[in-house]
Amino acid sequence: MTDVSPKGAAGVRMRSVDKAFGPNVVLRELNLEVEPGERVVIIGPSGSGKTTILRVIMTLERIDGGTIRVGGQHLYHEPVGDQLKAASEKHIRKVRSNIGMVFQHFNLFPHMSALENIMLAPVKVHNKSRDEARETGMELLAKVGLSEHANHTPGQLSGGQKQRVAIARALAAEPAVMLFDEVTSALDPELVGEVLSVLRDIAEEGSTTMMLVTHEMAFAREVADRLVMFDNGRIVEEGRPSDVLDTPQKPRTREFLGAVGDQ
Repeated sequence: MTDVSPKGAAGVRMRSVDKAFGPNVVLRELNLEVEPGERVVIIGPSGSGKTTILRVIMTLERIDGGTIRVGGQHLYHEPVGDQLKAASEKHIRKVRSNIGMVFQHFNLFPHMSALENIMLAPVKVHNKSRDEARETGMELLAKVGLSEHANHTPGQLSGGQKQRVAIARALAAEPAVMLFDEVTSALDPELVGEVLSVLRDIAEEGSTTMMLVTHEMAFAREVADRLVMFDNGRIVEEGRPSDVLDTPQKPRTREFLGAVGDQ
């Protein structure tokens, strides 16, 4: 596996990753590799642990065992000779700066305009001037079809518009890896399409590694390079979307797809 592509996308490598919340084990010796620029969609039942995969990569939850590498760099460890030691917070922040995440519930700052929300990371994290950050922010608002809403606060936006601003905000940090956690699940059905359209555009550019947790099977079929079926802390089945969705090999995959349907 090559961890970094010439385009700047970064690969993700998870090795024997464990994560538990008390007695509830949600990741069990997970091994998962995502190539630079690859689009991997993770599906599975609620409570299966699929969102936890994204949260440990984003360091919102800390792993109990194993290793994660992003762009060739260990996330939770630092090499010392031929050994690995627990990483410092400085090291973790540095590696995490290559990762962006979009959540189910937007997480926008309510007192800031759409543009100000997007400008925050370039100014605070990447030390860009406000003028440069503003220019980038307007370009990203245009990208997600919200140029005319630059000065609107989240309270003045629909759910779909909020989620598109959240996507633009994540892109503003120029991450090499983008994580999307059920980004349409909190939206009214008529607003889902506008968000999925933005994600399709990002995917078609092909320069960013994408990991997406979704219950939208038709979207997964369209956008994924690889589909991963996850349940009970483990990968049950993986492969090309058409193979997994049309001719699943594992009974658990067939059971799950039969329950949700290919929307």
